[in-house]
Amino acid sequence: MKQIRKTSLLLTFAFAAITFISCDEKVSSIDPTTITTVSEETYADTDFVATDWTDETHSKSGDANFSLVFDDTKVQRLDFVVTKNRWQMMLNDMTEKYGTFGSSGRPGGLTETENPIFVPADVTYNGKKWYRAGIRFKGNSSLQSTWQSGNLKLSFKLDFDEFEDEYPQIDNQRFNGFKQMSLKNNYGDTSFLREKVAGDVFRNAGLAGSHTAFYTLYVDYGDGPVYFGLYTLTEEVDDTVIDTQFSSDKGNLYKPDGDAASFANGSFDTSEMDKQTNEDEADFSDVQQLYTIINDATRTTDAAAWRAKLDANFDTKTFLKYLAINTTIQNWDTYGRMTHNYFLYNNPANGLLTWIPWDNNEALQTGKQGGSLNLNFSGLSSTQWPIIGYMYQDAVYKAQYDVYLKETIDGAFNATTMQALYTKYATLVEPYATTETQGYTFLRSSSEFSSAINTLKSHVTSRAAAVEAYLK
Repeated sequence: MKQIRKTSLLLTFAFAAITFISCDEKVSSIDPTTITTVSEETYADTDFVATDWTDETHSKSGDANFSLVFDDTKVQRLDFVVTKNRWQMMLNDMTEKYGTFGSSGRPGGLTETENPIFVPADVTYNGKKWYRAGIRFKGNSSLQSTWQSGNLKLSFKLDFDEFEDEYPQIDNQRFNGFKQMSLKNNYGDTSFLREKVAGDVFRNAGLAGSHTAFYTLYVDYGDGPVYFGLYTLTEEVDDTVIDTQFSSDKGNLYKPDGDAASFANGSFDTSEMDKQTNEDEADFSDVQQLYTIINDATRTTDAAAWRAKLDANFDTKTFLKYLAINTTIQNWDTYGRMTHNYFLYNNPANGLLTWIPWDNNEALQTGKQGGSLNLNFSGLSSTQWPIIGYMYQDAVYKAQYDVYLKETIDGAFNATTMQALYTKYATLVEPYATTETQGYTFLRSSSEFSSAINTLKSHVTSRAAAVEAYLK
């Protein structure tokens, strides 16, 4: 994989003048004629000593330091330093994929094979430097929309040993125990809290999921640090989530994306069951079995036998708990409306495919694309979304779902607790959110932030009432 990536990087990109609004709100541009090609510049800086390196903070042997990296009590800071040439290469690559910055001239989104390019950059945190880490832009429709709207507050993916082959000094480099992380830009979220809070709710209910934390990001791409705004740092599922929240990280991890992610009859396609682990093993029998069982006609002729087969392949209790939480908090950008934004992990401890939520920035609102699902799933096409539809039609599974709904509003999404949490987080992030600058923000005014927080507080109260009404 790294050789393929390196070969791709060594291509010369067509240079286009990228115009953008800088942090001081002046329009500026980089003359593409001054930018070298990747092959001329990318790996020319190998002569350095990793003076800040310690086993605890930089080595693979160090434990993942969750309490430090994902500290809920503060807003921390990350700094990227990337050369002007490399930054321009990232922008040129985005132009190839999405068209001119600030213009909606290129329709469509990325596919899994068309991720933006990684480039080496130094990352500074708490006075320590991490060397030549891989950074790239990340996302799909949100990345496209942000870029085409002329907003440089783009999400980033970090891989701290992406370039270890080119820089032996960073062999197996880790960031306080983490190999990969995402910096999410809170796209379309003027509260800045939805990704963080939704993730908290899932994990507080006992489900596997990513830790998150608030960070400001500054990027120096040649002329000093520029404030890119307030981000949500997110733990990667295929890195430490399966390593620390399961007994083993050796199981098959899938990130379904595309029609097959619906599990509708006739949709199964291994190319859309994107394997995140054990990629070299062409064994998809576990997810194929789930597809076969969920669509098995015995669910209507012998429900007990159907449930037994499903329970032997799929962690149905975890899914029903997830479903109850997801429907209560209202999260539309995932299974049931969209064919993405979840993982399936074959848990080595019990051999069951386990549901893991992912990408929650659209949660905690009625939503788009037809809106969030109703608590009783009225309007849902069971044939199109059989994991929800067929399980809810089964009396035993429906009863368990109803129990989890009550647990959700009494526990992880209790209205009183959530009101206090919203107040706490809003107080924490407001100084950083409301000082974002033009060209690096989704906020139009500071009052928009306050209004979004009030909307979240009203939302949790209304959802508790909706669940109580449903249960009656």
